[in-house]
Amino acid sequence: MRYLPKSPVDRKEMLAEIGVASIDDLFSTIPAEYQLKRDLKVPRQHGESEILDRFRAYADNNAVGYSSFLGAGVYRHYRPVIIDSLVQRGEFLTSYTPYQPEISQGTLQAMFEFQTMICELTGMEIANASMYDGSTGAAEAIMMAVIATYAQHQEIPTVEVGYAANGRVDMAALDAAITKDTACVLIQSPNFFGTIEDVAAIAEMAHAKGALLIVSIAEAVSLGIVKPPAEADIVSLEAQSYGVAVGYGGPYCGVIACKEKFLRQMPGRLIGETKDKDGKRGFVLTLSTREQHIRREKATSNICTNQALVAMMTTIFLTVYGKQGMKDLAEQNLAKAAYLKGVLGASAGAKVLFDGAPRFHEFVLELPKSAETVNAGLMKKKIIGGLALQKWYPELGPNASLWCATELTTKKQMDAVAAALAGKKA
Repeated sequence: MRYLPKSPVDRKEMLAEIGVASIDDLFSTIPAEYQLKRDLKVPRQHGESEILDRFRAYADNNAVGYSSFLGAGVYRHYRPVIIDSLVQRGEFLTSYTPYQPEISQGTLQAMFEFQTMICELTGMEIANASMYDGSTGAAEAIMMAVIATYAQHQEIPTVEVGYAANGRVDMAALDAAITKDTACVLIQSPNFFGTIEDVAAIAEMAHAKGALLIVSIAEAVSLGIVKPPAEADIVSLEAQSYGVAVGYGGPYCGVIACKEKFLRQMPGRLIGETKDKDGKRGFVLTLSTREQHIRREKATSNICTNQALVAMMTTIFLTVYGKQGMKDLAEQNLAKAAYLKGVLGASAGAKVLFDGAPRFHEFVLELPKSAETVNAGLMKKKIIGGLALQKWYPELGPNASLWCATELTTKKQMDAVAAALAGKKA
């Protein structure tokens, strides 16, 4: 077992082999003022039973038995049980970068299928097989568009454009903000308020002034019903909703897809399909631009992680659901959110903000009183309410909060929160 610590006899033999009498002699070149002469202040070791008890105590802090209406970038969706059954197979669970692609056909095929599905979902021509989290993917997408500026210490000037009365980006302000020096326009759709942006109109506006358009998608399930952003140049997608557990914030599955002409600017690995000398179908590592073995001046990214296991989860998820299943799933989310919006508005006296544009499964409510106060009361009833927005959008006031419903949100839970907000018993 290579990770077990060495015994005293092992250590003595190793020291003798290198010609020193003790560990202290080995580090004698370090000045005395930098040497630690006391034991480390760390907790004592624990037995296996003690460790299990400690983690059971931690688990008691989880929101088991609570209904949740939070979204805001992390979404609760059903994970088919087959996902964990398959990804825990040894050949997948320990998968890493295919440095020797010829003996990594299973890993390469899984990545190839992943890339193909992402392209079909986003309407792009190329998708990478190196995953980040979604926010990092958006940053990397910007770097693709401004690679020259990236080389100048990443001092990239940015301008943030506000939103209009319908919750979409303010098109007039956006048009004024785009100049001949603008490298790219980055939008999120559905956006933070749950509103779906007019990607085609924004693309036309950006392209008319020579800028690229990057579309960031935080809720991947929306692509089951929302038109793919094919007008974009680059798409940054967070695929957490495709079978990846909420898991306290990660690891998730950020993806970059783009038009083929940006292939050489895209960070990541690309897997290609080919035939071997016998004419059999095979897979190859076609492009690799962000690994340890790539020279710094040739790399398009300095990120060096491989989340192939997480990508495998999303691949299995998409395979299980299929094209019609993804549409049905998205429609469920859309219908659940519509019902929740209706009962909260009718029973709780809440006002829906930004109701003049299409949305997916999130919406902003203006509650009769402070969102923080409302949430504190709901928590006592094992209900996690919407996200209070004043911290990020002070102009919306203390009563505004963002609510979300997915296919896991039941009618009973929605009726219960409506009753709780109205001061009634469910």
